[in-house]
Amino acid sequence: MDIYSIIITIITTVCGALFLYQGVYMVLAMIKKLPEYKATRFCKYAVIISAKNEENVIGHLVKSILAQDYPKDLFEVFVIADNCTDNTAVVARNAGATVLTRFDEKFRGKGYALRYFFKTLEKERGLDAFDGYMIFDADNLLEKNYITEMNKVFTNGYKICTSYRNSKNYGDNWLTSATGLWFLREARHLNHARMLLGVSCMVSGTGYVIHKDIVKRNGGWKFFKLTEDVEFSVDSILKGETIGYCESAVFYDEQPTHFNDSFNQRLRWAKGFYQVLYKNFFALVKRMFTAKTFRERFTCFDSLVILSPGQVFLGACVSVALLTAFKVGFDTTAFTNEILTLVIPIIISSYLLFCGLGAAVLVTEYKKIYCSTKRAFLLNLLFPIFMITYIPIAIIALFAKVKWKPIKHVVSVTNEDLKK
Repeated sequence: MDIYSIIITIITTVCGALFLYQGVYMVLAMIKKLPEYKATRFCKYAVIISAKNEENVIGHLVKSILAQDYPKDLFEVFVIADNCTDNTAVVARNAGATVLTRFDEKFRGKGYALRYFFKTLEKERGLDAFDGYMIFDADNLLEKNYITEMNKVFTNGYKICTSYRNSKNYGDNWLTSATGLWFLREARHLNHARMLLGVSCMVSGTGYVIHKDIVKRNGGWKFFKLTEDVEFSVDSILKGETIGYCESAVFYDEQPTHFNDSFNQRLRWAKGFYQVLYKNFFALVKRMFTAKTFRERFTCFDSLVILSPGQVFLGACVSVALLTAFKVGFDTTAFTNEILTLVIPIIISSYLLFCGLGAAVLVTEYKKIYCSTKRAFLLNLLFPIFMITYIPIAIIALFAKVKWKPIKHVVSVTNEDLKK
């Protein structure tokens, strides 16, 4: 074997090895249950929803929150009607929420809406008015015991806690099933194992609670990247927080049904991950070697891997292409043959890998998916295609100027509708 082939083998092996620990996560999640927590007290919560033109779905979310089995005097629902041009504020108010309206075309997005909420609350009632702050998106729905279950983990030493993310429209088409499958994997096969091992989880979009001390330390909300949730997670990890996970607290969200919406959403995520990685790379690397405990050091490694699959993949592709070009003396025909010899096995193995990952999720979570088991497994055959479309997304996100684009939510269902 020549030196170029040896280096190519080393590069591909190292890139694959970076993600092997997630296989251990998966096995742990499949064979070991999480411990049961008991609440040490009943905390008071502010439930916050940032919404822009969400009149179709906001009412159902507010009602699912107000129907919680948690003591009614210990939580309050707030909706930030952010630059709305429809009846979001009216629908939310009629459903029973306290509504704050905000109009600011310059500073748009969830991060700025949350900053506005915390500034307003601090001025009017103070940040000590609530023990914890729960964050949701307007298209969410909550199981009746959501707050009760979150309170159990929250009162056992976790100042930040995320929950189990399920889908309202899992079986609509291959896009909704693939996105829903990814979130189920994140909940059960990543966060479940992290919680078992004492490694910090990461907040994912919505469905999490923050202790008032964290909010006060941050001066309210200060995260405005395209993925403000990931930015908040990494910032908290670097400050030594361990983000907990409550598997028994279940919420649902709506997945995009059209490819353009899915593409734009994932492009924003990819760009946001790049932004957070560039901002925190050196701090994470430093803490990975200097943190006091192995768990803290491993959490930083885990965070780096989660943030950087795009860079790892693209870096590997460019390196392999250049090495192959040198190996064949820049002969076009020989280069094409060599690349095909490398790429075809990778495509086949990647397809089988993603099918396997998806099947593992379906095996453990099929009772929680509101879609026929047969259809869920058939749709899983298209999951690898969904993942392969991340390749152009990752490349475009490196160079494009990406802005947040709204996705219209139309799945207007109640919890009862989901389970029919």
